[in-house]
Amino acid sequence: MDEPTILLTNDDGIEAAGLRAVYDGLSEVGDVVTVAPATDQSAVGRKLSHEVDVWGHELGYAVEGTPADCVVAGLEALVPETDLVVAGCNRGANLGAYVLGRSGTVSAAVEATFFDVPAMAVSMYIPVRENTDFTDIDDGELRYDEAVRATTYLAEHAVEAGVFDQCDYLNVNAPVADWGPAPLAVTRPSKEYEMTAERNGDAVTLHDRIWERMAEGSIPDPEGTDRRAVVDGAVSVSPLTAPHTTEHHEALDTLAAGYDPVD
Repeated sequence: MDEPTILLTNDDGIEAAGLRAVYDGLSEVGDVVTVAPATDQSAVGRKLSHEVDVWGHELGYAVEGTPADCVVAGLEALVPETDLVVAGCNRGANLGAYVLGRSGTVSAAVEATFFDVPAMAVSMYIPVRENTDFTDIDDGELRYDEAVRATTYLAEHAVEAGVFDQCDYLNVNAPVADWGPAPLAVTRPSKEYEMTAERNGDAVTLHDRIWERMAEGSIPDPEGTDRRAVVDGAVSVSPLTAPHTTEHHEALDTLAAGYDPVD
């Protein structure tokens, strides 16, 4: 089998240490071309631009745009021969069903699925509390060993093994390397949701309480979920499909049949 062409992107920006770490690891199994945002685009979801500036970079291309911009530009114009899209490694976890639509990292993988290109979103959990700004963390001091090891293994074997015959993309979350060797655990996104809001005069403060609970190790998530696996020291791999799928819905069919547009 020929070496796969791997399009690498992220949402932390092309200069992020996590992207460089994954680039070096993936270079052992394929031809890696980076198409990544020029600046930090964390938590932008699938925001898309009409036109973006692009310039050459030692790793591939820097794009003045979002992760979704990078994937569309990459697959349609810059690296059309791509066999696999990898987004990451993100500085901070992307765990839980409610997080998936917010994450620029995950959104890049989702965008690739609409081109029928297999994709992986890769993130690393950092045990911090909610009020920590991830951009304040010294990226150069983080070790992405477990994330890189799992990403490289999956990039080398998942396509040929038929993994993407049953899913559109993989959401991969690794624990920090300081915790030691981490096994792979196949998971599902946790449905636990602990967002709260508190009014303070003219402002409302939003809290995601789960980060504090994760830092303490006292999470409510059951076995088999992504968050539980990472807190227990495993690399979580969730096989997922692109969003907005539909199912036959008898109650809605009945309601639609009874609708009178002139009443």
